[in-house]
Amino acid sequence: MKQIQAEINRLVNILVKEQNHDGSWSCPFETGIATDCYMIILLRTLEINDEDLIYALVRRILMKQEKNGAWKLFHDEEKGNLSATVEAYYAVLYSGYRTKHDQSMFLAKQFILKNGGLKEINMFTKVMLALTGRYKWPSHFPMPVELILLPTSFPVNFFDFSVYARSNLTPIFIAADYRFSIKTERSPDISDLFLNRNDHGWERELRGLQSLQSLIRQGIDKLAGYSHELHEIALEHAEKYMLQRIEPDGTFYSYFSSTFLMVFALMARGYPKQHPVIRKAVQGLTSYQTTIDNQMHIQYTTANVWNTALISYGLQEAGVPTSSETIQKAHQYLLSRQHFLYGDWAVHNQNVIPGGWGFSDINTINPDIDDTTASLRSLRTLIVNEPTYSQAWDRAVQWVVSMQNNDGGWAAFEKNVNKSFLSWLPVEGGGKMLLDPSTADLTGRTLEFLGNVTHVDRHHPFVNKGIQWLLRNQRKDGSWYGRWGICYIYGTWAALTGLLAVNVRKKHPSVQKAVQWLYSIQNKNGGWGESCNSDIMKKYVPLYESTRTHTAWALDALVSAENEETPELKRGLKFLLETSGENDWTTTYPKGQGLPGGFYIHYHSYEYLFPLLALSHYKKTFHY
Repeated sequence: MKQIQAEINRLVNILVKEQNHDGSWSCPFETGIATDCYMIILLRTLEINDEDLIYALVRRILMKQEKNGAWKLFHDEEKGNLSATVEAYYAVLYSGYRTKHDQSMFLAKQFILKNGGLKEINMFTKVMLALTGRYKWPSHFPMPVELILLPTSFPVNFFDFSVYARSNLTPIFIAADYRFSIKTERSPDISDLFLNRNDHGWERELRGLQSLQSLIRQGIDKLAGYSHELHEIALEHAEKYMLQRIEPDGTFYSYFSSTFLMVFALMARGYPKQHPVIRKAVQGLTSYQTTIDNQMHIQYTTANVWNTALISYGLQEAGVPTSSETIQKAHQYLLSRQHFLYGDWAVHNQNVIPGGWGFSDINTINPDIDDTTASLRSLRTLIVNEPTYSQAWDRAVQWVVSMQNNDGGWAAFEKNVNKSFLSWLPVEGGGKMLLDPSTADLTGRTLEFLGNVTHVDRHHPFVNKGIQWLLRNQRKDGSWYGRWGICYIYGTWAALTGLLAVNVRKKHPSVQKAVQWLYSIQNKNGGWGESCNSDIMKKYVPLYESTRTHTAWALDALVSAENEETPELKRGLKFLLETSGENDWTTTYPKGQGLPGGFYIHYHSYEYLFPLLALSHYKKTFHY
């Protein structure tokens, strides 16, 4: 069919033109307005009056405001998001470019008060307001900083939490311990957002933490008796933990949130605003700026390695030769970003050398499974043609295999960080933030890599363990939950393609259940679409509109599972071809998630990459 090849050519041309000189792709990693808001708050707090940047961020924030005064995390979020609205309201007022009397700010205030005021915002927004002097710290924070000193042999210890949790909670531990806050002459008074004087409450956050506190205290008492000296050692240890994990650009683990919090924690420890570490951290965050639709946005991090690995692989699947300049440059970029330093992942996996890849352009110590297998997919032809790179390949494959959890699945960043009782703590995102358990998307994509690229199959013991994990964790309706995409379509795509790549039979009951589930949720126009509400409701929630990315995932999964074209497949194909070049709210709808109910990700590369992949596989499988 000429239409398929024409659309493949169109997508290839777009992606090739967007490649950077260094071989990477820096497609925006867009995460709503939170980072824009916090950047304004940070700059004003440090009295770094970069007015051009601040004004540009205010402009973007206001452009995203809804008619009712609220801000949303995603298009179909009902009414609006209270915490996001408070963050926007506070940041815009702090910028000085709007006052409370402006219509936009008046409407935002009305929405906030109507939805419970500041008492009902999430924990991280309360922390930000406490740091900047607008919310009272609790008199006693139940997660003592001494937690960081507990040995890994203790039932609850610092490394039982995910790397994302550690990077964000460590600076919070420090700042909360000092009950640190800082105001400036520009600090806006938002006390009128409390419904009554006693609303500086942390009851929701502290209630569940109390049960954990007694267990932690038992461990602390065993360390040598609780003392002031021990407390100070813990604070010093927490400070070192942050400083030793600063990336070359000055950011803490290359995450916006952890770097923002680190700056305040360092000031709590006595660092002046002008300290070189703080200044470098701010420069690093500033470097995350990108332009989207002529608006300035501060990214949560950069996604260059992820984008480059996926796009390079997608182009090769579409027929772009390995010898082309585009692929050669992408390969050299990826090889330059392989990790050779030990990071926190080695705490639970001590007997393997580094060799993975991280997510962002400047990661050096925080590799993850998905970026590593994605990079290896892209590099597979290079290794075949140039054996000199086999050492890089071998150490990466060994690292991936060694990171398999004891339960048979694969997680994102670390091994066996999955103590389920910690998921019940009252922190936004719950287990999704605090833990790093095996997930269907990581396990499926790892099996897909192992089967299609390294050619191992279900007869290998470690592959069979991964298969069994997926079979145990399939939902009754036939779907799988995907942790890092939206959500059940993403997880089902990854699981299905993974199982089939390691030679699980297409007629296997689990495969057939998944296929039937995908058919059952296909929209009338032939496409698929899923709401971000899925990860909040913990069940599949339809978007009632189709997106090209969701359609590509579903179509790619079904192409791998069917022996011949079905009417449903033809309708899905038709949708992708007929929506070529369209641009509406479904295009920018988030397809990735960071924290359920917290922040969502619009990967700009996905709108081209995954349709390209699905169409290329469709063409090969059905011989068009």
